Amino acid sequence: MKEISYTDAMALTTQKLTHGGAFLSVGGPTPNTMTIGWGGIGFFWNRPVFLAVVRQSRHTHGLLTGSGAFTISVPTKNDLKRQLAFAGTASGRDVDKFSGHGLTAAPARKVDAPIVAECGLHFECQVRLMQDMTADRMDSSVLKAAYPQGDLHTLFFGEILACYETD
Repeated sequence: MKEISYTDAMALTTQKLTHGGAFLSVGGPTPNTMTIGWGGIGFFWNRPVFLAVVRQSRHTHGLLTGSGAFTISVPTKNDLKRQLAFAGTASGRDVDKFSGHGLTAAPARKVDAPIVAECGLHFECQVRLMQDMTADRMDSSVLKAAYPQGDLHTLFFGEILACYETD
């Protein structure tokens, strides 16, 4: 395991988010993971922050709201297309995504949420702000294109407590 600066991980993470996705995982009695393709890394309140967006209808949303911590695991060397597709379409309400689907929940170092062991880059985050999106404050072209059903996201601002490589 090699600790790295979140700024050194930004370019690869952004590339993976826009081309295949990454895993957002939460802890709890039954850990869960989901595929994300939207998000960002920035600097808020003099802290490094991963901005994760999760639709309010997703099973992960309730788990994340309750736990207040998450990890982001980014595929690096392993081709995880099948696992990303599965984690992005199956619901944790119905299936344990870490059992028999090619994903291993490994302990994180600083938060109570697992990392995906098959990935080589990890962020461990503590939620510092949850902000629901509202249609009345959104550009109408974005609202029409991204939210035709009105299923808006919540923004989870997670302070990055650890960023490291495991490859």
